Amino acid sequence: MRILVSGSTGMLGTAVIESLQAQGHEIARLVRPATQKRLQDVARPGEQRNVLWDPVAGLLESRAEESNVVINLAGASIGEGRWTAARKRLLEESRVAATRHLVGALGKLRQPPQVFVAASAVGYYGDRGDEELTEESAPGNDFLARLCRNWEAESLLAKEFGARVVLLRCGIVLARQGGALPRMAMPFRLGVGGRIGSGKQWMSWIALEDVVGVVRYAIETNLLSGPANVVASHPVRNAEFTTALGHVLHRPALFPAPAFAMRLALGEMADGLLLSSQRALPKKLEQLGYSFLFTDLEAALATVLHKSR
Repeated sequence: MRILVSGSTGMLGTAVIESLQAQGHEIARLVRPATQKRLQDVARPGEQRNVLWDPVAGLLESRAEESNVVINLAGASIGEGRWTAARKRLLEESRVAATRHLVGALGKLRQPPQVFVAASAVGYYGDRGDEELTEESAPGNDFLARLCRNWEAESLLAKEFGARVVLLRCGIVLARQGGALPRMAMPFRLGVGGRIGSGKQWMSWIALEDVVGVVRYAIETNLLSGPANVVASHPVRNAEFTTALGHVLHRPALFPAPAFAMRLALGEMADGLLLSSQRALPKKLEQLGYSFLFTDLEAALATVLHKSR
């Protein structure tokens, strides 16, 4: 298949491209003018040249018509910096507005893509305590939930030009090279790690390799559509997660981070990312018979953290 990928230089985009190329798919990177020059010399065998996209100017190169699948993974990092008003605008613009422009431009092509796979997050559900969350569960009402809901709404408009739309509601992605795990592991490496807040909040996690596997599944079969919780089948409480992380790193988990201290340091982001509880289950993927590589947290952490450097 010919596949167009946005967010291609991020942790997930890089892993997805490497996997899809290994499967023999033709890959093109959807790039904005600011990154065009930086990427023009890094194309790998099997890649098409970059496809230029300028959402501000409403430009999408016509070569986008050569792709029958679009994977939209673009978006500013949710965990970098306090959620000030300016930061919130950036998060919204890089997800909601950018997806609106992209879907609108794709819809104007003579041959729009047949499949549109879009990133989202379990933050869609908000802080839900012990409630088990499936794809049918209602959205939450906090900033992150509204962001995800509006982001998904723009992606779903791709159905208007006939695309099968898949919304990847990802949990905490476990990867050595980026995302939340390296930052979570740092206090443990320094010997001062421990639970966050009460430790009772549920954490829905997923290994990077399994996210990539779900992306491949979404584009290589026609079975998956709409929202899908991209999470392992066994979410854990924060206290269990931190205990497992400490065990894998051979460090104690004896130094809790009080909720008030996290709020003081990070503001609203502390509640949205660290203290909220999402007990999400991969109901749709399990019903389809999808097989995850990692279902045990400690095994996943050991594999990810002890990979060759």
